[in-house]
Amino acid sequence: MKEILKLSIKANLYQHQQNACRFACERFGILPSEVHSNGVALLMEMGCGKTITSIAISGILHEYRHIKRILITAPLSILGVWEQEFERFADFPYQLTVLKGSSSQKKEQLSKLHRNTLQIAVVNYESAWRLEKELLSFDADIIICDEAHKIKENRTSQSKAMHRLGDKARYKLLLTGTLITNKEIDVFSQYRFLNSEIFGTSFYIFRNRYFDMCGYGNHIPVFKKQMMDDFLQKLHSIAFRVTKSECLDLPQITEEIRTIELEPKAMKLYKQLEKESFAELAGSEVSAMNVLTKMLRLSQMTGGHLTDDEGDTSAVSTAKLDALSDILDTMLAEDKKLVIMARFVPELNDIQKLLKKKNIGYASVRGGISDRTEEIRRFQEDADCRVFVGQIAAAGLGITLTAASTMVFYSLDYSMSNFEQAKARIHRVSQTENCLYIYLIAKNTVDAKILRSLRDKVDLARTLVDDYRNGINPFQEKED
Repeated sequence: MKEILKLSIKANLYQHQQNACRFACERFGILPSEVHSNGVALLMEMGCGKTITSIAISGILHEYRHIKRILITAPLSILGVWEQEFERFADFPYQLTVLKGSSSQKKEQLSKLHRNTLQIAVVNYESAWRLEKELLSFDADIIICDEAHKIKENRTSQSKAMHRLGDKARYKLLLTGTLITNKEIDVFSQYRFLNSEIFGTSFYIFRNRYFDMCGYGNHIPVFKKQMMDDFLQKLHSIAFRVTKSECLDLPQITEEIRTIELEPKAMKLYKQLEKESFAELAGSEVSAMNVLTKMLRLSQMTGGHLTDDEGDTSAVSTAKLDALSDILDTMLAEDKKLVIMARFVPELNDIQKLLKKKNIGYASVRGGISDRTEEIRRFQEDADCRVFVGQIAAAGLGITLTAASTMVFYSLDYSMSNFEQAKARIHRVSQTENCLYIYLIAKNTVDAKILRSLRDKVDLARTLVDDYRNGINPFQEKED
């Protein structure tokens, strides 16, 4: 009979998430197991719930092992997700701090974390290696390494820092959809952090054991096929693996809000525009058209562009683009296709420039595209065409994009029908996987209000006019 674990979580975990918790507890020695390890890899694709599973495991460690300090390292755009998910799901006392600002400000934030409750520090990878000394002093009981493909390169400063931090921690969780993004050699650095007993601490010994050096100058590592069984046995000894297609208990649709923080300069510009837009309403007719027109400029700005009175557009923020870049890295690592929907032309241009910079093949349907059918065919059938970029108003009808099961809304149309039609491009009869929708929402902006009205199926224009007539700034989201 299985021992029942106490789960301090404000949700019912799906079966695969419960299995992941049990696997981690067995390796950590909380539950009986022949294999023990101070590090566990959760190889769970995007949409399978890596974050909530990690929170549940953190709660178990707090209950059974009395841990006092947690360090979470993640890409910059995901830091806010951890804060939101802990607030939503953690059913145990904690204090969470997302390290922000300059290096000196982050050091000061770390120094103020008292030890009389469970302390959680959340930091991005770039900052982690710059704050290595202070993070070593923080002395985390467990380190959660999210989107761990960020440390796949053994020789980078951030990988080396994570190795040293990991050597000191009692427990470690490594979260990624897949350890092997391009080649098997990617595994070494991630497992060097996770458990150095599996593949050792020497990259060269690891390489010589599992690879032949081939090609001109013997610079290309080629995996030794005869070592595959040994390699996989070690790899999976401390790894829990599940794909989205294997999670039969997942709902057909999962939605995730990624809250993006505009840069301070961009936020200052946004607030100034918001204030001016509200003030201008007092001297004009408060109609749905008038309010929506003013809201349009605010929406454009959250996507990174400001349009002046002459109609000229200038770039003011890359916050959403940076967040999208992290999502693209994850989807490529998991060898998945992705659909990106956006409303405004400058955003579409930014997205396509980013894809070209990353050398990612893409198809696009937007205003001015002549052969929609060929663009759709390429995305559906061509393995090298990894991303579909759609303008919401142009790509919402008569298009099947089921080669992907994840869609990112970079920005939002105000039309309920356009929104629903866009979502339906991947969620169709021919779709074989559950669908994940990711919304990039700029914090403290109109984005949240627009998304709320679309999801709640209420008339946005009427809501805005009613807010104004009730003395409420229609461009601000109400606090929950």
